[in-house]
Amino acid sequence: MKKNTEKQLKLKIRIWIFLFVIFLILSGITAFPIETELSFLVGHSSSFPEFINKWIGVIYDSVKTTNTQFPFLAYGTDWLAFAHIVIATAFIGPLIDPVKNVWVIQFGMIACIMVFPLAFIAGPIRNIPFYWQLIDCSFGVFGIIPLYLVYRLINKLIILNK
Repeated sequence: MKKNTEKQLKLKIRIWIFLFVIFLILSGITAFPIETELSFLVGHSSSFPEFINKWIGVIYDSVKTTNTQFPFLAYGTDWLAFAHIVIATAFIGPLIDPVKNVWVIQFGMIACIMVFPLAFIAGPIRNIPFYWQLIDCSFGVFGIIPLYLVYRLINKLIILNK
């Protein structure tokens, strides 16, 4: 019975971590083709409220102008994408041994919480609309949910193995 429960817990942990890693990598690599993605959004944004359409247009125009006049600045978003991939590799440890590497899950939850002060401090400084800051904060919310579930499952696994 104990082995079966341990196997089930480890399977659930691995599934949640794997999903988190996939979404972390996907959210990162979307930074590479940002101008193309924004162009698509501008062309297909009729379902968004007008104030969001305007903001997407401003972002697109800014990115397009920057990429045309100062293409080297896009290197910053390339590093952003790379950082997401690098951070995702840290989660290989908990996939292999969740108990020993629970600190990676804790690190991830702390990083998700840190999204909020960054958005609410840097957002106004950079003239980011408040509603967009909330959208940015959603990454912290949607990131911490699977990590918290994993953290709880790892704690159950620890208790089970005592």
